[in-house]
Amino acid sequence: MLRIVFLLLCVTFVEGGAIKPIPDKVAVNTQKAALGKKLFFDPLLSKDNTVSCATCHVLEEGGDDGLKYSFGVGGAQGSRNAPTVLNAVFNFRQFWDGRAKDLKAQAKSPIVNPKEMGDRFKPIIEKLQHHPEYKKRFNSIYPDGITSENIADAIAEYEKTLITPNGAFDRYLKGDKTAISKEAKHGYALFKEKGCILCHNGVNVGGNLFNRFGVYHDANGTDFGRYNVTGREDDKYVFKVPSLRNVARTAPYMHDGRFKKLRDAVSFMTEYQLGRYMEPEEIDAIVAFLETLNGTLPSNRSIRP
Repeated sequence: MLRIVFLLLCVTFVEGGAIKPIPDKVAVNTQKAALGKKLFFDPLLSKDNTVSCATCHVLEEGGDDGLKYSFGVGGAQGSRNAPTVLNAVFNFRQFWDGRAKDLKAQAKSPIVNPKEMGDRFKPIIEKLQHHPEYKKRFNSIYPDGITSENIADAIAEYEKTLITPNGAFDRYLKGDKTAISKEAKHGYALFKEKGCILCHNGVNVGGNLFNRFGVYHDANGTDFGRYNVTGREDDKYVFKVPSLRNVARTAPYMHDGRFKKLRDAVSFMTEYQLGRYMEPEEIDAIVAFLETLNGTLPSNRSIRP
C-alpha cells in the first residue's frame, strides 16, 4: 500500500512540474539592500571585529565557506555545516532546524552566537552610532534609526537579492531542450522516478519541508536537529530539507558535513532516505542533473554598499 501511495505521489509531482525556475529578480527596497550589503561584509558586527556574514557565506563560490564546520570569533568552531545563503529567500524556514521563520529572524542569530560573531546588539549599536556613515544611512531609512530590528531588516533585504537565476536547468524548464545534456536529462528522469523529487521540489528544489535524517536506516547522527527547538520526540533527527540549487558548489554535504563529494552524498541518500539501490551509472546521471542546477552567481552591480 505504501508503495502505491509513493508511486502516486511521484506521478503527481511529475505531472505538476514540481521544480520551477528561479525568477530573474525579486522585489527589494534598494536603499535597505544597499545598507544591508555593507553590513553583510562588515566585521564590525562581530565581537572582535574579525568575522562578518561574508566570512561563512562566500558569494563568489556557493554562498557557503566550503568547510565541514565554520570558525567564528577567537577560532571557535561551529557544530553544523554552514548552509548556503544563495536563494535562501525561497526557503520556508531558515537554519537546518528551521528555528528562524524568515531571513530577518535568521540574520540576528549569528551576530549573538558565541561560536559565530559572538557579540551583543547593545555594543554593536553603540559602534554603529559612532560611525557617521552608518548613523546617517540608518536615520535616512528608518524613523527609529539604528536598532537590532533594523540591522536585521537591512541584512535580510540584501539577502533577498542573492538569487541565482538562469541556470542550465532553468533554461531547460523554460523550453530550451538543448540547455542540458542527454545524461542530465536521464538523471532528471531518475530523480523523479526514484522519488528524490518528493522532498526536493519547488523553486529551490528543496527548502520547503522537514524530514527525518535516516528514514530507512540509522544515519548515525548525534545532532537531534529540530528536537532541540521543539522538544518533541517525533522531531529527533528531523531537519529542513536543503535546497539543491548550486549543490555542486556547496561541498561538503549534510548538516554535519560528512561527505566531501556530491556523488557520495547522492549514494547515501538513495539508500538511507529512499531505501533504494541505484546502479553506479544511475548515480552518475543524477549527479549530472544536479550540476545543471548551478545558476548565475549574483553580481549585485545595482546594489551599491
